[in-house]
Amino acid sequence: MPKEFYTTTAIAYVNAKPHMGFALELILTDVIARYKRLMGNDTYFLTGTDEHGVKIYTTSQKAGIEPQQFVDEHAKTFEALKGILNLSNDDFIRTTDQERHWPACQKLWKKLVDQDDIYEKEYEGLYCEGCECFMASRDLVDGNCPHHQTPPKIVKEKNYFFKLSKYSSKIEELIESNALNIVPAFRKNEILSTVKEGLHDVSFSRPRSVLPWGVEVPDDPEQVMYVWCDALTNYISALGYAENGPLYKQYWPADLHVIGKDIVRFHAGIWIGMLLSAGIELPKSILIHGFLTYNGEKMSKSTGNVVDPVERVEKYGVDALRYYLTREIPSGRDGDFSDDLFVERYNSDLANNLGNLVNRVHTLISKNDVTDFEFDDDGFAPYKEKVDETWKKYISDMEGYNLHEAVFHVWRLIDFANKKVDEEKPWVLLKTDPAKARSVLCNLLELLRHVSIMIQPIMPDSSAKIRKQLGLPDIIDSDAENGWGVLTDWTKLGTGEIVFPRIEK
Repeated sequence: MPKEFYTTTAIAYVNAKPHMGFALELILTDVIARYKRLMGNDTYFLTGTDEHGVKIYTTSQKAGIEPQQFVDEHAKTFEALKGILNLSNDDFIRTTDQERHWPACQKLWKKLVDQDDIYEKEYEGLYCEGCECFMASRDLVDGNCPHHQTPPKIVKEKNYFFKLSKYSSKIEELIESNALNIVPAFRKNEILSTVKEGLHDVSFSRPRSVLPWGVEVPDDPEQVMYVWCDALTNYISALGYAENGPLYKQYWPADLHVIGKDIVRFHAGIWIGMLLSAGIELPKSILIHGFLTYNGEKMSKSTGNVVDPVERVEKYGVDALRYYLTREIPSGRDGDFSDDLFVERYNSDLANNLGNLVNRVHTLISKNDVTDFEFDDDGFAPYKEKVDETWKKYISDMEGYNLHEAVFHVWRLIDFANKKVDEEKPWVLLKTDPAKARSVLCNLLELLRHVSIMIQPIMPDSSAKIRKQLGLPDIIDSDAENGWGVLTDWTKLGTGEIVFPRIEK
């Protein structure tokens, strides 16, 4: 039986259209999900939208439309990313889904009540409207929210609270021992330093008079759930937690949550505390990515430099965007999106290196009427050794969610192949030593077959185009294609085409 693998993104807030930072998260998660399927895992990939909160309600009121209509319209733009970014997610959960999501939230709430971990009190605290969360004074920078650069408001109201402090020591122990695996390691150290200070109880509801838009608190119609029991519960509500459904039994606990660095303490703190209280198994790993800048500057709607992923796909193609974000942004760290660097990477790595290699090899075979596969025992050894070495490094980095390094190894293999073409000069050998020429071209085709498999999680469409030229099916059978010497018939090669046309600035 294949091993299950369940991965999720954070759910996107629908008060604005999708931005490049969320596209990064979606693509990273999709690359991991596709890789796991390639390795034979029974993989389930979830994403979705967070549709409650004060900002949604007030924005819809200003627009003169009902909140549900507002979120329905905006959620469509996020659902459409599946096609635009070529995502392979199995499900899309919305927090306004009253059939699937709300019962799970209310079931989880009651579990926390049963453990005496929910209590009511009058609360006064600092509330950031941009983040839609209460903040401690130590989290502020010069009195402002570090993410929105605005001072939080002082809010006083009666709320329900969750006893997160009760689980602080246990959460510290889980992170420190890697029972809860935080990737990369420096992010683990960051959250651990926060946890060691002691986690505090958190506000868990808002009065309906303040927020008339959300999941109703069980047994108290005057209160609605705050973001924690609402948004975070999506990871289990989509699987059918409310009815203990088959997907929940099959895929939970999550193998991997992929999130941005600004919500680490929610996922590695509050979410874990909720699960501990409810007696639910914990996720195994949390992969934390950084923020994107644009040409070295912070993205901001006010300055007009927010990068639209849809526009870049329309301009450059989806695989080019997927490659750039996977290759150029170091795992877990902040990165920069630059159109100039994007075009440079495309032309250098995709058009010149990989695209040119495919074109040269295919052209040499098709235009010279090469027949009969011929693998020379001595000839293929360097190729096979390089491919085997690359697979080991590729798998190690993909398993460790070090995606940019995995891509780097594939491109070193492509560089190796291009160097071999220049050294062996098969166009000369076709005239002077046809048998040797056939051997060189056989090995290059086999190497390209392996490259087509390795790049499939990153650039699925380009992988399919290359495989079509090699006479291989789009769907990769890992068992059938394992090893060396799978390609044995020139006549099955498809028609040649330029996989990556150069981009002219």
